[in-house]
Amino acid sequence: MLDAQTTEKPLTHVKSKADLHREVNASGSWTVAQIEALFHLPFNDLLSQAQTVHRTNFPEGDVELATLLSIKTGGCPEDCSYCPQAARYDTDVQATKLMELDDVLEAARAAKAAGSNRFCMGAAWREPKDRDIEKVTAMIKGVKALGLETCATLGMLEVDQAVALQEAGLDFYNHNLDTSEDFYRSVISTRGYQDRLDTLSNVRAAGMSVCCGGIVGMGESREQRAAFLARLANLSPYPESVPINHLVPVAGTPLADQKPMDPLEFVRTIAIARITMPSARVRLSAGRQELGRAVQAMCFLAGANSIFYGEQLLTTGNPEAEEDRALLAELGLKTKQSCKAEVLI
Repeated sequence: MLDAQTTEKPLTHVKSKADLHREVNASGSWTVAQIEALFHLPFNDLLSQAQTVHRTNFPEGDVELATLLSIKTGGCPEDCSYCPQAARYDTDVQATKLMELDDVLEAARAAKAAGSNRFCMGAAWREPKDRDIEKVTAMIKGVKALGLETCATLGMLEVDQAVALQEAGLDFYNHNLDTSEDFYRSVISTRGYQDRLDTLSNVRAAGMSVCCGGIVGMGESREQRAAFLARLANLSPYPESVPINHLVPVAGTPLADQKPMDPLEFVRTIAIARITMPSARVRLSAGRQELGRAVQAMCFLAGANSIFYGEQLLTTGNPEAEEDRALLAELGLKTKQSCKAEVLI
């Protein structure tokens, strides 16, 4: 419930969108109406507010560089409408076995040499088997030994599996909500929304940090987009990392012909993620290549301070590292270097 503020306004006062976006109830949660009000702010006002929040929480203004490696590609039994790794869809993705440890560590060394801070390992599983966890924990230990932060996205986790990953040294576990609960069934039928929430609970219980976001531009309404952001912001605590993906339509998937989202709406989404989750790393993820340099620059202005860095994100293209570094340098942004920000030259 929103506060009545009867000491300053008569009971008959009708709250404006500006009133709504300023109010957060006593528990610190966000309502969908409040987030919709943010979406309706004048563009410059929204970015100004996001900038204020960003500078307050990240005075260094650094950008985290994360590299994502697909350690097991394709053959997934799920039916996520956006995903070319689903076995049921006729795409160019070829199913592969789990990578060997030495190959993963070689990729991690290359990522570190290119300037990455975090190394993320993704496997196209509905949920890992215990024998898979044993192999992944060896990868985690090896990557940690290189001095990189570690993240994994392996599907749904049981409590004991989450504990095993944490004990191996995993810093972050990624498990996206993807979208709002009421739009979810339009995109996925093989895994319930509560299944995703349960995995996040298991990750928290094991003592790991959470990386959780989703995909926008899948045909959801603005209200559904606001509901998605509200659910993320109201997780207790909200995720430390929030990847926001811009849908990349892939031939052979059900969303292959989805119309592109308005780029300015994407920038608004980034700004609202920053405002509602002030201390999170808001990450530009899939779809950056399609957005172009100017829209990416606006996203950094809106509070994005993390990117997936490298030529490939699981199965979708990504700007090459040199292009990213050139853009960040042109914008005068810094990169996070072992918890210390250094200016790009």
